[in-house]
Amino acid sequence: MANTFLQAEWRKLAMANYAVDKSLLNSYLPHRTELDLWNNTCYVSLVGFLFTNTKLKGFRIPFHTNFEEVNLRFYVRYNDSGTWKRGVVFVKEIVPKPALTLVANTVYKENYETMPMEHSWITANHTITAEYKWKKGRWHSIKVKADQVSVQIAAGSEEEFITEHYWGYTRITSTKTSEYQVEHPKWDVYPTKGYHIDVDFGNIYGEEFDFLKNENPKSVFLAEGSPIKVNAGKII
Repeated sequence: MANTFLQAEWRKLAMANYAVDKSLLNSYLPHRTELDLWNNTCYVSLVGFLFTNTKLKGFRIPFHTNFEEVNLRFYVRYNDSGTWKRGVVFVKEIVPKPALTLVANTVYKENYETMPMEHSWITANHTITAEYKWKKGRWHSIKVKADQVSVQIAAGSEEEFITEHYWGYTRITSTKTSEYQVEHPKWDVYPTKGYHIDVDFGNIYGEEFDFLKNENPKSVFLAEGSPIKVNAGKII
């Protein structure tokens, strides 16, 4: 049985998905993984959501049960003895709690950064609006407006590709990669009505990503999310 490291709920995931040149991600690619494409397109996704009811190894940590996260991620796969595992790699994860950043960066070699953060969920006129904001120099934000009634994700769709990567991979060294499994059911999505993204990508994620501030995402959607489990990792 898998050793559960973290339990929580991920809710109201605002996801903006950009097509990029594969060469952009070569230096971020963990050892033994390769880029996972959809319809021959390489994606990076800006994702904002809320952690709720968070437990670390079964315990609630005071003041660390409910908090925002925004991350920039891309998609990989790993051939494990003939079985392809589809996963994500994080360029950076932003959270509002310094303790989360300290543990993630020192123990798990992730790339977390602490920033002031806010979120809002507003339901009105048959529309749900989810917005996530974070501050570095100025406030940055991703906001999605969607129909209030959610629908199932269609099989073989872009939404399915983006949401159904159930492994996480982290580059430890040039020859060492951390692997962990994320468990959650299939998510519903809210049909998108509109969005607004105001992010200085170069300031937040590095100059190589600066061009994204002038790019339109190929898609934007709002997923409901679910309870999740993150299982303890291993080195591959």
